[in-house]
Amino acid sequence: MEDDYCMSSEEEGYYDEEDDRENLEAEMMAYVESGDTPKCEVSSTKVISQESLLAAQRDDVQRVMDVLSLKEYHARTLLIHYRWDVDKVLAVYVERGKELLYDKAGVTMVEHGQLSSEVTCDICMEEIPANEVTIMDCGHCFCNDCWTEHFIVKINEGQSRRIKCMAHKCNAVCDEAIIRNLVSARDPNLAEKFDRFLLESYIEDNRKVKWCPSVPHCGNAIRIEEDELIEVECACGKQFCFSCLCEAHSPCSCRMWELWLKKCLDESETVNYIAVNTKPCPKCNKLVEKNGGCNLVTCICEQPFCWLCGAPTGSDHSWDSIAGHECGRFKEDEETDLEQTKKELFRYTHYFNRFQAHKDSLKLESALKEAVQRKISRLEEKLSSSKDYSWATNALNRLFRSRRIIAYSYPFAYHMFGDLFKKEMTAEKRTIKQNLFEDQQQQLEANMEKLSMFTEEPFDHYPEEKLYDLRMKIMNLSTLVDKLCAKVFECIEYDLLGTLQFSAHRIVSYNSNGVEKASELNCL
Repeated sequence: MEDDYCMSSEEEGYYDEEDDRENLEAEMMAYVESGDTPKCEVSSTKVISQESLLAAQRDDVQRVMDVLSLKEYHARTLLIHYRWDVDKVLAVYVERGKELLYDKAGVTMVEHGQLSSEVTCDICMEEIPANEVTIMDCGHCFCNDCWTEHFIVKINEGQSRRIKCMAHKCNAVCDEAIIRNLVSARDPNLAEKFDRFLLESYIEDNRKVKWCPSVPHCGNAIRIEEDELIEVECACGKQFCFSCLCEAHSPCSCRMWELWLKKCLDESETVNYIAVNTKPCPKCNKLVEKNGGCNLVTCICEQPFCWLCGAPTGSDHSWDSIAGHECGRFKEDEETDLEQTKKELFRYTHYFNRFQAHKDSLKLESALKEAVQRKISRLEEKLSSSKDYSWATNALNRLFRSRRIIAYSYPFAYHMFGDLFKKEMTAEKRTIKQNLFEDQQQQLEANMEKLSMFTEEPFDHYPEEKLYDLRMKIMNLSTLVDKLCAKVFECIEYDLLGTLQFSAHRIVSYNSNGVEKASELNCL
């Protein structure tokens, strides 16, 4: 295992300055050919804009129409019932048959004869001319006024996606074209609302499509093709976890990240510490911490008060009484709760400070991209021969990715080796696993900081020989950082979370190219 890592000693470093040029050149070519440079691959995730939303919905509807030979609204009814999962619709059709598929979704097709000149509406009990009544595919017939009132109520109740027939115990879903025509004659704005609900059901009822959580909202949605546990980047630049819609947080599981956010937002550890270890001064209301055994304390405003009851007192006192004050005999506070609160606070602070430090570094290093690009531009102007400087930008991208992984590894460690899995591991087993994880975490962190240091060097002023050496160091170190990132994820997935018996925590698989960028959906 150790051979896979970069050790801290100079002898086992990330590069060997004794290699000759031919070997270095061969390594560089192998590095490029091995895929360290990003490849232009077609993304499996798609960005659905407001313009392409209708096209995306029509594509799925058309697939079901073609396979099952259905009308458009029947196909849409099936897809809404099965949460726009085309594969699920077709699987139920093959495995359980057409009748069961249609019955569960409310798709009914009944042959019905010609209506007489007048029809009795079973809702209002009026005799209605045949041209003023509507019969649905299920065979039930009511007057247009009753149908319209029914549709308006359902749309206003938010049930636009599956408005069922008015007949008692009828499960059939009404024809959306009929709904649209009848409602638009009474209220065109409500008819538009109905169409909008039908359109947006493709996102809100679809397991594989979710709105981008950007604020302010960009108006885009993201569609995935495979596993929901994936981190994606919208066309607006927002990176997020598709499963929980929070910011991209790997290698934390969604549950761990939820717990971490809650802890950071309510600052529960700090609040507990303050409640146990401080009391407000009765004069200036500033919090005062008692750091000695005596229960007569004095605020910085020079107001003495009793620690037991918080009442103001004089400064004269003996071991068992305060002059002019009585609230019972002096007692020593129980130290158990205080020590436990302090311990939890210090532990939380340890992980939070490191998490925040790397997040801050990530923000500062984002300015490196422009600086490196300026250096590359100056080199291209200075050197007449055409050279490839993608090694510099590739190293930056790898630096940003590894910095993000390191930052979020601290909230993971806080929960992994805290109380969350306390019942699943003995103290000895927890210590062994924590040491294993922290060893890999520290190796990644050390090499990442070296990569950061190298990318900041003023290589645009270096002579060609020195520039060549720096390039090889950066490329080799970049490859090593990538391998260490993968090993951290492997450790978490198999050695830590994979051994749990009673808890199901999954993390996003490591992607050497970073968060997957969703491509625009082709509307054609």
